[in-house]
Amino acid sequence: MTIPMQAGHGSGAAERASQIPCIDPATREPLGEVRVDTRADVDAAVERARAAQRQWRLTSFEERRHVLRQLLAYTVDHKDEICATIQRDSGKTRENALLGEIWTTCEKFRWMIKNGEKHLRPERVSSGLLLHKKARLEYHPLGVVAAITPWNYPYQNLVNPIIPALMAGNAIVIKPSEWVAWSSARFIEAFRGVLEAAGHSPDLIQAVQGYGATGAALVRADVDMILFIGSVKNGRRVIEGSAERVTPVVMELGGKDAFIVCEDAALEQAVHAALAGCYVNCGQNCVASERILVHQRLYDAFEKRAAEFVGDFRQGNSRDGIVDVGAIITPLQLDIIEKAVARAIAQGARLVTGGKRVLADTGDYFEPTILADVTPDMDIAREEVFGPVMLLMRVRDDAHAVEVANDVSYGLSSSVFSKNRRRARKIAAELQTGMTAINEFGGITYMAQDLTFGGVKESGFGRMNGREGLRSMCNIKAVVDDRFPMNRPNKMYPVTPAQYGTFEGVIEIVYGRGIKQRWRGFLKLLGIRK
Repeated sequence: MTIPMQAGHGSGAAERASQIPCIDPATREPLGEVRVDTRADVDAAVERARAAQRQWRLTSFEERRHVLRQLLAYTVDHKDEICATIQRDSGKTRENALLGEIWTTCEKFRWMIKNGEKHLRPERVSSGLLLHKKARLEYHPLGVVAAITPWNYPYQNLVNPIIPALMAGNAIVIKPSEWVAWSSARFIEAFRGVLEAAGHSPDLIQAVQGYGATGAALVRADVDMILFIGSVKNGRRVIEGSAERVTPVVMELGGKDAFIVCEDAALEQAVHAALAGCYVNCGQNCVASERILVHQRLYDAFEKRAAEFVGDFRQGNSRDGIVDVGAIITPLQLDIIEKAVARAIAQGARLVTGGKRVLADTGDYFEPTILADVTPDMDIAREEVFGPVMLLMRVRDDAHAVEVANDVSYGLSSSVFSKNRRRARKIAAELQTGMTAINEFGGITYMAQDLTFGGVKESGFGRMNGREGLRSMCNIKAVVDDRFPMNRPNKMYPVTPAQYGTFEGVIEIVYGRGIKQRWRGFLKLLGIRK
């Protein structure tokens, strides 16, 4: 999931620090410190991973499935402990930790255990005109995968790249966000323990901790592929660094997802999906429904119904009881949200509910907010907010909705609501995004693991999840093999006088237009020219 990743805890001094101070955003309680890894530490971690991968790449698919089953068992058996750790490091609610991190992770394990081998076995393909040959695609491990992950899903963001990396036969070195260094250190230690108990080197999974300099060192290290999840600005830095070694990258960047509600939509269905799309994980979600585009005939009813729910949301530390939304994970993000809302109101947006910091004496919280009458020219309609803010935008018709939806630099996910399925599909087909959900919040696509996850435009390139995401961590090798042994040379040299005419004839026979041209080609093949 993407977020506007900060380089550090707000200052150049943090970048030079030797320790990361870890704090619970819901209470501001200190959690401890995590050591910052240097460039030498990063290189050493990559070297250890490469040594471990030499043996891992020789394992069978069944051995890899066994390890994934053990990691899945750890996740299920320790779900309460994992959720509690997530809560303390991110400030999110217990329910969101369970549904957004444990459930999604378990489903990814289940899918990979069931389907991974199928998508990694050699695949026979047509050999075309080479009738005496066979052709196939082989999927070989790359070696060492690097992953730079954000802070919004501390557990899921770690496991997400680990699963395909291990299944494909790779080792992995992860640089988690410094904002969740405390939980990441504990999770990685647990994963390494599972590997060791299964009889494999724990060095297959490693974390390097630190600020922007540590991430930059990993990007420039001797790795074979980089998965980056974060902001567009930092994504550009990763691409620049990866160019030094020409390292392939998969980029999952920001989003400004459109959520289109037609006038014939089921109001309750659309409102509840919008609530999930805007407020899950307190809006700190890459596939957050940041723009709710409602047909003008349904607009007032939608606003009224959404406000009834949001006005009653409970907010606070979920360790003290049931709440609907939790804290903002970083104080820097809290500043971004506050300034974006204030600027939107100054530009003409109407505040329906929320709009300010709350529980300031306790932790870092921003009220669940609804802004109405937002227009496409406002800053908040074009820039990622990444907070608990619903933006209501009025549209005239389907064409207007598509125009507004596509008129941003992002293209991650989208949603369309209409009782007319044909109409909804037509709208969906015109949206410039990597994912679309019809009559559902767009984030639901993540639970269908056969589907890919990724965007277009400034939302990134390459794909996670599904067959394509798994194969992105492979060297896809094209192989031509003997169908039956001929042991006769295909002679190209020395060039003969008839060679050009022969091949000219073949080309016209196979690719020519109409019977006449093909007949002329046949005559040329026989050495007869007319």
